[in-house]
Amino acid sequence: MSLVVKICGLSTPETLDAALQAGADMVGFVFFPPSPRHIGLETARDLGRQVGRRALKVALAVDADDAALANIVETLRPDILQLHGKESVARLRDIKQTFGLPVMKAIAVENVADLAPLPGYAAIADRILFDARAPKGATRPGGLGAAFDWRVLENLDLKLPFMVSGGLNAGNVAEAVRVTRAGGVDVSSGVEREPGVKDPELIRAFIRAARATQELSVR
Repeated sequence: MSLVVKICGLSTPETLDAALQAGADMVGFVFFPPSPRHIGLETARDLGRQVGRRALKVALAVDADDAALANIVETLRPDILQLHGKESVARLRDIKQTFGLPVMKAIAVENVADLAPLPGYAAIADRILFDARAPKGATRPGGLGAAFDWRVLENLDLKLPFMVSGGLNAGNVAEAVRVTRAGGVDVSSGVEREPGVKDPELIRAFIRAARATQELSVR
């Protein structure tokens, strides 16, 4: 099975085009105002049209209510909803039923104990994203550029597709895939010049490095 590569937090036509031309499988758009990658609905509409069917569109939301999700779905027409907050298993179920879209649940990981909620989420979600736990006192979720100890996932027995995120870049993505045996990788800050500002060349370099892990695995 080929590695799924997701570039998240895209916000301009130029960087989105770089991701699409380089062969990203998923492109992510952030709908969370505290994030430097947040985009408004009009921008989302334009970027969504630019994507067309060239990649899967992923809408990232954090503890959003139904009204906010409805606006996102109507405007972006995403293929997947990425829930990156403290959504409960019941909330996941409600969102899937309400919007009829696949759901990817992000789980913050620092140690093995953080995997305890996994069975409940895996029973509902279509895909799991393991991300680094936010530092203490952070105002938004995610690793914020830091990686977690990938060995936490070494003996993971999960039938559901899963991805890893948090602190990935072109230099370490191969090791992350080797250790976790993840079916997908997700990068945001690792392809940025500064917070929220993607770099087209870093995007291309990351996708090249991620694809190279596949070539190594089939030799």
